Amino acid sequence: MHTVAIIPARGGSKGLKEKNIYPVANKPLLAWTVLQALASTSIDKVFVSTDDQAIANVAIEYGAEVIVRPPELAGDKASSESAILHAMGAIGRDFQMPISMVVFLQATSPLRKPDDIDRAVEVFIREGADSLISVTKADDLTLWESRKGRWVSINFDYRNRGMRQDRPAQFIENGSIYMFKPETLVTFSNRIGEKLSVYEMEFWQTWEIDTLEEIDLIEYYLYKKNLAFQDATQQNP
Repeated sequence: MHTVAIIPARGGSKGLKEKNIYPVANKPLLAWTVLQALASTSIDKVFVSTDDQAIANVAIEYGAEVIVRPPELAGDKASSESAILHAMGAIGRDFQMPISMVVFLQATSPLRKPDDIDRAVEVFIREGADSLISVTKADDLTLWESRKGRWVSINFDYRNRGMRQDRPAQFIENGSIYMFKPETLVTFSNRIGEKLSVYEMEFWQTWEIDTLEEIDLIEYYLYKKNLAFQDATQQNP
């Protein structure tokens, strides 16, 4: 049985054209996640699911296997779960690899420290989970929502704010790392099952790339945190 990483990366992004292969800190965006997955000692094989030949070329260049995603699973309304279910079938059929765990990584969230994936796997196994999400603490975020023209405080009581440190801790699903057993996805058609664990990351790792403006921010942290210089990211020129 194998632990596989699956990175969905379709073409046709509307917010930022060719987002998944847009240059970020001297590499295509997708390359960061491929290399981070390859550097993990817990992952046996890295796959990129895509409908786009340019994305496939980048995946192959940086060491991943490619699963060609059919057009009906690559549209704006197609879920990541549907793409991963298709990929799981292809891995079993074409690569003859029985899967015990799926590590689902989003290319748009490249701010992972070298040991994040392996530490998340440790949590998953230790806690006997069927699914895991990576999170960051929403420290001192006070959220409001407009309900029928009236503003309502959501995660705190504006009439009794109290001390920040006395409020219950809340967390953001940061989209960087997901893990699940294959049967969890098959049963629930969802990446989250009945026994969820979380892997906490630092707040600066919350950021992801959806627009051109966010590239500068991601590049800042890749260099600031020395992620751009880690040996794990130097497997390919």
